[in-house]
Amino acid sequence: MSLLRASRGLLRSRLTTTTSNLMHQAVAPRFYASFPEQSRLLGQYRFVKDPKTVAIVGCPFSGGQPRAGVDQGPIHLVEAGIIDQISTLGWKVHFDGHHQFEDIAVEHDPPRGIVKRPRLVSKICESVSQAVGKHIQNGALPLTLGGDHSLAMGTIAGTLSKHPNAVVIWVDAHADINSVNTTPTGNVHGMPAAFLLGLPSTETVPEFSWLTDKTNSSIPRLQANSIVFIGLRDVDPGEKKILKENGITAFSMHEVDKYGIGEVMNRALDAVNPYRDRPIHLTFDVDALDPSVAPSTGTPVRGGLTFREGHYICEAIAETGLLAAFDLVEVNPSLTDDFDVKQTVSVGCSLVRSALGETLL
Repeated sequence: MSLLRASRGLLRSRLTTTTSNLMHQAVAPRFYASFPEQSRLLGQYRFVKDPKTVAIVGCPFSGGQPRAGVDQGPIHLVEAGIIDQISTLGWKVHFDGHHQFEDIAVEHDPPRGIVKRPRLVSKICESVSQAVGKHIQNGALPLTLGGDHSLAMGTIAGTLSKHPNAVVIWVDAHADINSVNTTPTGNVHGMPAAFLLGLPSTETVPEFSWLTDKTNSSIPRLQANSIVFIGLRDVDPGEKKILKENGITAFSMHEVDKYGIGEVMNRALDAVNPYRDRPIHLTFDVDALDPSVAPSTGTPVRGGLTFREGHYICEAIAETGLLAAFDLVEVNPSLTDDFDVKQTVSVGCSLVRSALGETLL
């Protein structure tokens, strides 16, 4: 039985690699040939004002986890031409440079219990929240390039500050919902969903009171019925309990394999946005993809989404016309060779284009 599973895993990896290579070869001609269709799709982004504008929030931040290099992710994405690629889709692009987080000084930042660097992460996320909220207020669609996934506390809080009824589609190999009581590492990039939901133990970390304080009316609390996870396959025991106890909808790779990504997306949208009328915040960790597709990331887990499954998620959300904000995080160019880095960055750019209206025909 184990041999059969190993064979299926190897076949899936080979198919994924082949598909990835073929899709990379086809990106350029498909990109330009489908421009008229993409222009038509721009009119469907109902929470973005005309002229349709993407506001890029570059977040070279790695403080929510221990591995160096993830702070270079947004720099590589921009250098790969993501701004021009978005512009060619018919969007206007606002990019005011990468946030200079070194200006946010934290002289003394001891752990709060097991939680590491709480003051630094909190200050960074609060700053990002304000930037995202400002762009939404101005009618743009914020595209946050990370950086580690602790940034989602800031990006999603920023979205909720302007769209209190927004829903979150969280694409990830991990649930990132460990609480103060369940985290095995204390790395905050594994805890952002818990802080956004205001799980009871998070109140013991006062540095995040701007996010978890129930009396703070400027940032509504994310509700458990307004978030859905897709692509999970490495979930800690404590996280499984949190998901079940809070009734949070989550689709692991088991459901993706069983039902197909099309059905999973239908069910995900039905769970959090049944009337298809609420803004969507898409937060996409590239480790949701199989390592054969996106190898340059800090916590890769085999058996992930294929190239097409990842892109279908973005395409399906684009088709709803409800996308209001998008995060692409955890690209780490320091962990693999140049070929793998270019592959991961290329896939990241391609996911962004799909979410912003690029189609196959």
